Amino acid sequence: MAAVTSQEASSSIPAAYHVFLSFRGEDTRKNFTDHLYTALVHAGFRTFRDDDEIARGENINLELQKAIMQSSISIVVFSKNYASSRWCLDELVMILERKRTSKHEVLPVFYDVDPSQVRKQMGTFAEAFARHERRLKAEAGGRSNEWKDKMKQWREALREAADLGGMVLQNQADGHESKFIQKIVLVVEDKLNRTALGVAPFLIGIYPRVKNLNLWLRDGSTDVGMVAICGMGGIGKTTIAKFVYNLNFKRFEGSSFLANIREVSEQPNGLARLQKQLISDILNGRKEKIFNVHEGIVKIRDAVSYKRVLLVLDDVDQVDQLDAILGMRDWFYPGSKIIITTRNEHLLKAHKVYKVHKIEKLDGDESFELFSWHAFGQDHPLEGYMEHSRRIVHHCGGLPLALRVLGSSLSGKGIDIWESALEKLEAIPDGQILRKLKISFDSLQDDHDQNLFLHIACFFVGKDKDCTVKILDGCDFYTMVGIQNLIDRCLLTIDNYKKILMHQLLRDMGREIVRQESPKKPGKRSRLWHHKDSFTVLKEKTGSKTIEGLVLEMHAFKEVNSNEIVLEINALARMYELRLLQLCYVQLSGSYEEFPKRLRWLCWRGFPLESIPSDFPVESLVALDMRYSSLKQVWRGSKFLGLLKILNLSHSHSLAKTPDFSVLPNLETLILKDCTSLLDVHESIGNLDRLVFLNLKDCKNLTKLPLSIIMLKSLETLIISGCSKLDELPTELRKLESLKVFAADGISINQLLATTGEVKSQQALVSMPRRSPEISWVSLPHSLVSLSLADCNLSDDAFPRDFSNLFLLQNLNLSKNPISTLPDFVRGLTGLQTLRLESCTKLQSLVVLSSVKKTDVSDCSSLKRITFQSLLPIKEIAVNRCYNLVEFQYCFKIEPLGEVDTEMINILGLPDLASLENIEVDFANSTLGLFYTETRPIQGLHEYGLFSTFFPGREVPSWFSHRSTGSSLSFTVRSLPNLRVRGINVCSVYAFCDEERDYKLPHPLFARISNKSKGLKWIYGPSCLGVPEDDEVMTWLSHWKLGNQLDCGDEVSVSIFMDVGFEVKECGIKLVYEQENTSNPSQKGVIDGDLSDYEVMTGTYFLCDVISKVYDWSSSDWFNKLNGDSEQTIENEGCRAGQLTVAAAGIGSNDGGGHCRGQKARILVAVFFLSLSSLVLLSLGRKRQATEKEKKK
Repeated sequence: MAAVTSQEASSSIPAAYHVFLSFRGEDTRKNFTDHLYTALVHAGFRTFRDDDEIARGENINLELQKAIMQSSISIVVFSKNYASSRWCLDELVMILERKRTSKHEVLPVFYDVDPSQVRKQMGTFAEAFARHERRLKAEAGGRSNEWKDKMKQWREALREAADLGGMVLQNQADGHESKFIQKIVLVVEDKLNRTALGVAPFLIGIYPRVKNLNLWLRDGSTDVGMVAICGMGGIGKTTIAKFVYNLNFKRFEGSSFLANIREVSEQPNGLARLQKQLISDILNGRKEKIFNVHEGIVKIRDAVSYKRVLLVLDDVDQVDQLDAILGMRDWFYPGSKIIITTRNEHLLKAHKVYKVHKIEKLDGDESFELFSWHAFGQDHPLEGYMEHSRRIVHHCGGLPLALRVLGSSLSGKGIDIWESALEKLEAIPDGQILRKLKISFDSLQDDHDQNLFLHIACFFVGKDKDCTVKILDGCDFYTMVGIQNLIDRCLLTIDNYKKILMHQLLRDMGREIVRQESPKKPGKRSRLWHHKDSFTVLKEKTGSKTIEGLVLEMHAFKEVNSNEIVLEINALARMYELRLLQLCYVQLSGSYEEFPKRLRWLCWRGFPLESIPSDFPVESLVALDMRYSSLKQVWRGSKFLGLLKILNLSHSHSLAKTPDFSVLPNLETLILKDCTSLLDVHESIGNLDRLVFLNLKDCKNLTKLPLSIIMLKSLETLIISGCSKLDELPTELRKLESLKVFAADGISINQLLATTGEVKSQQALVSMPRRSPEISWVSLPHSLVSLSLADCNLSDDAFPRDFSNLFLLQNLNLSKNPISTLPDFVRGLTGLQTLRLESCTKLQSLVVLSSVKKTDVSDCSSLKRITFQSLLPIKEIAVNRCYNLVEFQYCFKIEPLGEVDTEMINILGLPDLASLENIEVDFANSTLGLFYTETRPIQGLHEYGLFSTFFPGREVPSWFSHRSTGSSLSFTVRSLPNLRVRGINVCSVYAFCDEERDYKLPHPLFARISNKSKGLKWIYGPSCLGVPEDDEVMTWLSHWKLGNQLDCGDEVSVSIFMDVGFEVKECGIKLVYEQENTSNPSQKGVIDGDLSDYEVMTGTYFLCDVISKVYDWSSSDWFNKLNGDSEQTIENEGCRAGQLTVAAAGIGSNDGGGHCRGQKARILVAVFFLSLSSLVLLSLGRKRQATEKEKKK
């Protein structure tokens, strides 16, 4: 057996404690040491002190030695009488011996003593040693060497400890004990550098995903908080839990991370083992014997009831696991936090876990970077691998597990291996990824939900939920409850349009499960979805009774002409259990008597016959979809389809008439969209008591609707848009009492309103016609919730003054109308929530109503001003390509320099203003649209409470007190008699250049002001920029109102950053002072108000709206460049990635500079953000091209 050194052996002892406290009890037990102990415990350090951890009756010397051996660091508190205790001196000897034989840290703390007294044993230390010498002589008798050795050992220990350096109360924190203790805690944190759990490398995109969790863990609440991290397998739930645990566990008095609960609990006595680990973690390593789960529950209750704990339960999938480990919420000490990671959201309800943190998949850029790190060891692919990398990243669908596994497996492989791997992935999923994802499938409680999942994975991803439910209900599934179970297990989602969505890798996992039923013989599988397998089975007639569903898409065979391929119907004859059949442009020959009789869903796009044959077995169908068919009539004669609920014949351009609907008594959905030959609808439609949805859109030859349509008592949606020849409607449409959605685009509305009167329960008029010169407004039903009058040529005088009869209206669309201002009647719509005004090219101003939450004024090319009735509630406003917008209240205001307030002009010290007013500058705006620049007179920009302007100028003005030929400078704030600092003027002179950089900014100009004395930092990127000519130098001049953040003696630095294509020639600053008694609250703005919405790290404020769409920007190289001189990191301060939307806070004014009336608020502006650098460089490129053309001329 190999020998083990003493250091290796001792260092391998597990650390039951973080800190061992050595102190003289009579000196400091009830004051300093007690406060230090409490601070360490509150910081999350398991701390040993002899009067706290050693039970009565135990061998104290052995227990102390054991505690020292099981601690990571010892704090030795030297006080005046420390040396008078032989116990303390023996402790010190043991501590230093532990240090010599291991990595044990020692931190001496000198409390009211000087290190020299300890080192040289002077003063009270000398007196103590004199007493020890007398006592030891007496006790040793004739054994003089023993007491001499003991005295020597103690003296050497004191000298060694004093020489270690340490912390002296008198030299730090001005002798204040509380501040001194906090510094000790920080030193301990630094020395231990605790990272409890290993986390995967390359944590791309993690910061924005942990932001809210991190803030919740630090909210200071005394409630017992519980949150669940939910998501599909491989999405990063455990990684995120580990990350926030490592950031925060030291802030709690106890902590425990129970990993792999699902896996461990399945083992013998697994739950009891988890209980033991939890108790051991919370009780500083103390082992408890647990014989059964019920005993463990009681002991957990006792352990968590007396200290604040952070508890993470990872991969929970059964309620009994929560019952055994978590118990009841009220057992926990106030302020405790509990995090649960799970794929099963449903089980959280039993423990009333209402906070659910759902993990979003990585976006495209994040996915590409993560994959590149694992495949190439850098953040981008090697040359020649770009396209292959894109295909694999697309295949992974933003799933970190897949990106990591596939990237690592292909690392170092040649391009031929990559190509082969891609071909394999398209047919067979990666085994490691599949095993991870299949855990969720295996956890489904019965084969009902498993089969439902497989049906959806093979046939219904992307399909409408309601239609899918009707079809699968017809296949004897309990579809609604099954879908909810799958949602709870994070196996599928439903989007805002009620479409069923499933991650591509989950879909592939389900399909691989089916493929494994018979890998070599597809005809023996239960489901066939791949066109090659389906074609092979039908061509070779190898289908069997096991097949429940089949899809054949002939257009997928790009190498053959699908019209030339004819398959035989009897190839389907042996598929007795076939319920779901989807054929696309398939030609069949033979007798339809051999067609499957138990079909519930038949989707046959491009059906080639003019009518459905009489021997076609359709009696069992629930849904019949024959879009793009050649049908002229649906069938000849009479067929009774008592189960049919959905009939879709859209785009059947030859269809001249509908069937007799009396044979379809249970029809709920009828879609005849774009049946351009349809002349009329059968009168029997009135017999469809269950019809809910009727779509006749673009039936351009339909001239009238049957009178019986008013008998459709269940009809909720009627779409007649595009029926351009429809000149007559039934006169009593008001009898459609269930109608909620009525769409009538592109037809004359006059007849509709004149003949229908009032439709009692109509709730949504989706769209009104293009040609409606005279509208009878009073005929609009009171119950309207949504009204669209887009592109109706409605001018300002076309609307009534009062529209109060539409008191339920929530959504209004007036897009593409020639209005110049918001019609008066809109102000009376107190319930309005959404207002659409896109492409109203004559609209010049807009007052956003207090009730409206979403407004869209995109492409309103004449719009100049947006103001608000009131700021709350939060607004979402789209202003894409509003190129003339100069004022956005609470966000920004742009005005000619001649109109700027005289006081601001004087503050900036602008010279000959008259000459500046006549100069025009190319002006780029980052918030209004892509590649937008124009030439304007010099403008002033108000935003975030700052003011700035751009004008041609080759040097910093002479009146600036501090100037530098570089891009940064530093200074100390000076005081002046009877004056206080109002703010700082910052100036930068820049020009175009071709210099190469090792970084690229997402914005052409940033300025950073750092108050190093206060640990504060402001980073600002103006939304507008003056663009210089090739041979021109531009000056940026700005005023920052930072007076309340600058005091005499503060050390301040200012830095200017410009993107590739620009260089800073010179910069300067000037402090602006004002009289001490000056008060002008109306001028307050964001930067001197509440900046919490912009705080991205502690004390760092980021003022730039253009970056709000960039994921994980706070960890990017360019942000690190901007943040430069900060020593704080995300790891030790926690991520506070800001909500970088256009925001407002502080005290109100109407100057557009970013304020609100005495309340914290935010305006979310849904604009198309872009890199202003790109548009400015494009502008420069265009200028150069124009110059070259001029030279050629």
